[in-house]
Amino acid sequence: QVQLVESGGGLVQAGDSLRLSCAASGRTFSRYTMGWFRQAPGKEREFVAAIRWSGVTTYYADSVKGRFTISRDNAKNTVYLQMNSLKPEDTAVYYCAAAVNIVVITSPYEYNYWGQGTQVTVSS
Repeated sequence: QVQLVESGGGLVQAGDSLRLSCAASGRTFSRYTMGWFRQAPGKEREFVAAIRWSGVTTYYADSVKGRFTISRDNAKNTVYLQMNSLKPEDTAVYYCAAAVNIVVITSPYEYNYWGQGTQVTVSS
């Protein structure tokens, strides 16, 4: 069992930066592929970024590539999402997720554990 707690969301202006954190419980954190998803009002949950257990391999949605960076610190059981050059369309609730075995990295159905989410609002 893994529990995930996100933090770092807030209200910012377009062009600003935020860093989200996701703290995980459990001793097997390093075995999980970790992902970030987001969900805006009235829209489906969408993939943002993911990182394999080693921290070497990362994946990004086209909409955030070049602006967002995912990283992890297995010693601290924490995954991060650095978000730069934020846009109003990045406004959403951001969720952290963990997957034990994963094939389709972008599918939310592949992830076993989810956090409660943190709100990110970007004003224009």
